[in-house]
Amino acid sequence: MNDPGQQRTAVAPPRARIETLESLREHLQWAVELEHATLPPYLCALYSLDPEQNPDAVQVVSSVFVEEMIHLALAANLLNAVGGRPRLDTPEMLPHHPRRLPHGDPSLQLSLVPFGPEALEMFLRLEQPAPPGAPAEGDHYETIGQFYDAIEQALRRLCAELGEREVFSGDPSRQVIADHFSHTAGRLNRVDDLDTALAALKEIVEQGEGTSRGEVWDGDQDIFHPDRDEVAHYYRFVELKLGRRYRRGDTPQSGPTGEPVVVDFAGVRPMRRNPRLADHPLDSPIRTAQQEFNNTYCTLLQSLEQAFNGWPKTLGPAIRTMYALKTQAQSLMEMPDGDGSTAGPTFEYVEPELRR
Repeated sequence: MNDPGQQRTAVAPPRARIETLESLREHLQWAVELEHATLPPYLCALYSLDPEQNPDAVQVVSSVFVEEMIHLALAANLLNAVGGRPRLDTPEMLPHHPRRLPHGDPSLQLSLVPFGPEALEMFLRLEQPAPPGAPAEGDHYETIGQFYDAIEQALRRLCAELGEREVFSGDPSRQVIADHFSHTAGRLNRVDDLDTALAALKEIVEQGEGTSRGEVWDGDQDIFHPDRDEVAHYYRFVELKLGRRYRRGDTPQSGPTGEPVVVDFAGVRPMRRNPRLADHPLDSPIRTAQQEFNNTYCTLLQSLEQAFNGWPKTLGPAIRTMYALKTQAQSLMEMPDGDGSTAGPTFEYVEPELRR
């Protein structure tokens, strides 16, 4: 019989440990899916903004989106480096919204909503820094940083057990690299050994959470404000929520104390929350426009998959497809959809044989 005075200790659920190369490849595919999952919510918020009324918010959301694209490419480079094959053009990439992050904490739900308080709270939860001492989590991760910690631990352990050459067995020609992106100082570098893999993971985590997880800054220079370092994603959204910029000397505890950031919620297109094709009859103007958007978006996924699977030069045309997406999404957001709202993109999968 247990001593009634004995203190009981709750048994924590087992953390998913990445034990094999096969498991590492599986988790890096999850990383590709994770980074992609952030794109539709960011695009809806971005395209809903009137750039003349909300230049600060457009700058923040567009810079975060571009960096998430870099993170997607870095995750693909990591997967290719260890002999995997990134998959993007699959129905699993586009489940209905609201949705959870792939293999993440079910409490974090991603929705397609216009820019506003709901979107800001969603983005803050998405980019939330891991608390000090938080465990690595290979599955059901509470923060993105904890998920990438599990991948880092696996890379270090497998390299120690098998050797770097065995772990990094991928074809170097499948690496996608780029020197410059607009809206960000982020970098897309080659991954071919443990050092470059760790650098890629560091780029992803620090741009989201900040350096050393106790800093506001992400380690890059702010291309819009050369007199200061670039603020990590989480803290960029804090700036929009609180209406002030961070300045040198500010900390997560102090909050932003710099110049004002102006956000005009009246300058936002009132897109319907989590729209779906099924909301409208066949051949209706809104549904037709949504289908066109979905065709274009799935073509983008197809191009990205090709870029990450042996055709790196197709990355440029894939990025240019974003301009067509912007036009189509903003046209949808000009179409009245009842109750004072407008239509919006649905981000639903279109089978390749059904695409125009």
